[in-house]
Amino acid sequence: MIRTEVAVVGGGPAGLMASLAAAKMGANVTLIDRNSRLGGQLVKQTHMFFGSEKQYASIRGVDIGKFLASEVEKNPKIKTMLDSTVVAYYPDDGVLGVEVEEKKWVKMKADRIIIATGASERFLPFENNDLPGIYGAGAVQTLMNEHGVLPGKNVLMVGAGNIGLIVSYQLMQAGVNVKAIIDAAPRIGGYWVHASKVARLGIPILTSYTVKAAYPNEMTGALERAVIWKVDDKWQPVPGTEKVFNVDVMCIAVGLSPLAELLWQAGCQMVYVPELGGHVPLRNENMETTVPGIYVAGDVAGVEEASSAMMEGELAGLSAAKSLGYDDGTYEDKKNAVLRELDTLRSGPVGEKIRKGLSRVII
Repeated sequence: MIRTEVAVVGGGPAGLMASLAAAKMGANVTLIDRNSRLGGQLVKQTHMFFGSEKQYASIRGVDIGKFLASEVEKNPKIKTMLDSTVVAYYPDDGVLGVEVEEKKWVKMKADRIIIATGASERFLPFENNDLPGIYGAGAVQTLMNEHGVLPGKNVLMVGAGNIGLIVSYQLMQAGVNVKAIIDAAPRIGGYWVHASKVARLGIPILTSYTVKAAYPNEMTGALERAVIWKVDDKWQPVPGTEKVFNVDVMCIAVGLSPLAELLWQAGCQMVYVPELGGHVPLRNENMETTVPGIYVAGDVAGVEEASSAMMEGELAGLSAAKSLGYDDGTYEDKKNAVLRELDTLRSGPVGEKIRKGLSRVII
């Protein structure tokens, strides 16, 4: 049985910030991540962040990840467990079950738990959606930005949110031809700054279109062409509007769903909020769920940008440490500063959807 004051599950932007915040307040932290290195999605994000200096504006995501990971690794209050997956929470005694390096099973008892497990990519149902050459956007980023491998030569991007737009730009920078970006919604879901960049490269963005089918090459069995068609205002396909693209890669970027399995196991009260990506936990302004001692941060609490995840992680880490009695008199100031940053990130028309979703989960 491993014992710790604060267990942080997930070493992405939210988990890293949560660990640092709790440790700086004085708590002993154990950070658990299933990957072989810290950083989560940051390790594949080569674009620069927006926001304020506190939100690491004008710094590339991969560099933010390296910096936060190094801060964690040199903090004596933080112990890291890599290649370790938390696969169970036992609500009768609050113990976490952890699989370590696929070799052994250990139990962990923590006074406070911060769940920062992130989200998983959604997929689309269409004919032959399992052909080789059809990827999630995260897989394409992993191939290119982590391993330097091009996924193919000609790409159809499905999804005009921030991820779809950013990955399209990265593909073009790498010399891959993005033939089009399509989205079933009637308007682009991502920031206009990203849409403008791909538009200047000559990539057409087709709204109110979805995938009808994918077809393989007879010799290789891999993707050879994709057929899309228009959808009406009720999201129903319109026969006769088909377009054909000769592509060897289809990249699916249609959103994320919170990885909330541990929260369900713990008995946290969950609610379905489409604006936040799916089922998310009710929580108070300190990021504590309906199960005392369990906090959340990042995409598992509601799918947003990495900047918001980092701010939520800091808030959860501060609050968890404070609940254990660690406070040097700066807690309220730090908490209020983070809340102001979050308000700024969620301001304006871009954050309207997030604000609407959060209004249903804050208790």
